[in-house]
Parts: sequence; C-alpha cells; structure tokens
Amino acid sequence: MTPELHTERLHFLPYRPEHEDHFVALLRDAEVCRWMGQDLVPEPQLREVFRAILTDVYPTRRFDVWGLWLGGDYVGHAEVKPTGNVDGHELITALAPAYWGLGLGGEAVRGLLRHAADNLGLSQAYGMVGAENTASLALCRRLGFRHVRDVVADDGSVTKMMVIPTDPGPGGAAGADMAGAEGGAGTASAGDPL
Repeated sequence: MTPELHTERLHFLPYRPEHEDHFVALLRDAEVCRWMGQDLVPEPQLREVFRAILTDVYPTRRFDVWGLWLGGDYVGHAEVKPTGNVDGHELITALAPAYWGLGLGGEAVRGLLRHAADNLGLSQAYGMVGAENTASLALCRRLGFRHVRDVVADDGSVTKMMVIPTDPGPGGAAGADMAGAEGGAGTASAGDPL
C-alpha cells in the first residue's frame, strides 16, 4: 500500500476518488506537460489513467503514486516506480505552475528519496529531465544528481537521464538547501504519467 508521507510543508497523500479533477487539471496544463516532455492528453484518457491508479495500481502495489498537498491545496503529483526508461526506479514530480519557485520541487524530491531508501530499500533513483528544463536541471544539480547520459527521441528532443544515491550522506540531497527556483516538473518522466 502506498503510504502517506510528510515533509516540512508537503503531505504526500495517496489519491482518493475525490481528487480526480485535481489530477486531470494538473496534467491538462500545457506548461506542466511541456516541462514533463509530454503532449496534452485528452481529458477522457486522463480520467481513465486516474481510475486505473485507484483500481489497478494501488490494489496490485505496482508502484507508489501520490497527490501533493500544501495545507489544504493540491499542488502536484509524485511517483516512484520502475520504468522502461531506466534500469531501476524513477522519481517523477510535477507541480502546478502557481507553486513553482517556492522550493517545493526540491522538498518533494527529497521526500521521494527518503521513501525510496527507507521504505523501498533502494540505493539509488533516477530522474528524466528535458534538456530545455533548465530550472529542473539546476534543482537536480543542487540535490546531488549526476548526469548519466542523454536520451534522444525520434523527434530530436533530448532528455537528460540523471541518477542520485538515495542515502547521499552529509551534504547530499538530505542536506541540500530547500530554497530554489524550480519550475515545471522537478525530476520528470518524459511521456505518460503512468
């Protein structure tokens, strides 16, 4: 079962049926999709994806996925999951544009790293960040991610594959400054949110 997580300001809450409209609105936002490296998905398809989280992902424990909440406000989405993009688990975050530049992206990633180490027993995690997403790449550098390689899509777009130890020790991700000017998705997967 995906656990509830907490950081200093964020509440990672497994999705509930009443969160569907929040999820759809976030992933129908053109700026969010741009920085996640994905096309706008039709609303009915996103609603199907959301329902699959509730009826397939959670019951079968395929991977962990949450809505991110700040106080009572939905501010974004987060996942830790094995994907075909990397040989391991990928961290995926997306924040609503109104919450960019507040240090929440770094806080969300640090929460995911702690969960990956403490609850999943992972020694490292990956992020896929579009080469043009300079704010998220700067965030990754501050947190201690290391560039592994560039992934070039058929259309010529470049995604940076990044890796980080989940338990970086002193001065690593756990000790990184929580302030930052991240925009768009923090460490984000290019493609479908599931």
